[in-house]
Amino acid sequence: MVSSIFLLRPPPADLPALPKLAASRSHGLLSRRSVLPVRISLFPEPRGPPLVGSEKRRQLAFACFYNAKDKLEPTSREKALKVEWPILQRWDVPWGWQTATLTMIACGVSFVLTGLVEASVLPYLGFQGGEVSLEEKAEILFAGQFAVTAVVLGVIYGITNSFRPLPDDIFCYDWKDPFSLQNGWLLWAGIGLVGALIAIALAGVALTTFSGENPQRETDALIRLLPLIGSSSISTACLVGVTGVLAPILEETVFRGFLMVSLTKWVPTPVSVLISAAVFAIAHLTPGEFPQLFLLGAALGFSYAQTRNLLTPITIHSIWNSGVILLLTFLQLQGYDIRELLQAS
Repeated sequence: MVSSIFLLRPPPADLPALPKLAASRSHGLLSRRSVLPVRISLFPEPRGPPLVGSEKRRQLAFACFYNAKDKLEPTSREKALKVEWPILQRWDVPWGWQTATLTMIACGVSFVLTGLVEASVLPYLGFQGGEVSLEEKAEILFAGQFAVTAVVLGVIYGITNSFRPLPDDIFCYDWKDPFSLQNGWLLWAGIGLVGALIAIALAGVALTTFSGENPQRETDALIRLLPLIGSSSISTACLVGVTGVLAPILEETVFRGFLMVSLTKWVPTPVSVLISAAVFAIAHLTPGEFPQLFLLGAALGFSYAQTRNLLTPITIHSIWNSGVILLLTFLQLQGYDIRELLQAS
């Protein structure tokens, strides 16, 4: 047998001298024909007769290198098992239920107070109810929506500012990679819009089939905008600015960007999508439109959960609102009675 102690490299010069170990050899067991791996001892060579011939050639050094990262990296199968659909993943919400509740209450209060302040200030600015033209009404509507949007968003960002830095996927408005298959905001906006159209069309057919009549729309906000639709280019531009820009930014930041994200701290993401969609539909104060608004809110929520980018629901919401305004304006200019069309739809 051969008993020896060996390492892979010589010890540093500053280490204390190590005791010399003599290697004992049994010539009866080791013949010249036996092939045994011989490693170079990093300790000083044992003093004895020098090695000659095949014995010297057999003492060839070799070293094995081991990379610990190779073992720590998960295999492709392990990675596949850990992959989840984005719509099932939750956000890392830094605030608690107290902050979420107070923020939503503050948003509602600021919305109402801003409207009251606007109504009280207009007479002092020379705008009387019966003396305002349609263009001036459209401009006032745009200014009021701009004020509400600025105040409510200021409340949200002011309260959540104490929790900064926030995770990258909270209040994210990212213009990059619009057509990425996984999280392209424009691609999934198109998918969400088509899904919303199909779902709402099927819901309308189902409601008509079971109830036997179309739901009334007299209280819909769109009906109140009919006098402004197609009245002038300025009115149309103001309506598109309100419904296609300001309202989507405000509503999606509140209902998807804050409320839906906050709910994922306690409930799964699909449940938070449905809850926020219900609150979104109720907040419009149009009970006859609740099924359609709920389905639209669900499409907005699932699209946002897929991309984690608020540009996705904002784009869907913007196309939905402004598309309706532009279509009704076109029909109005063609001589159609859009009130009858809305009642018949």
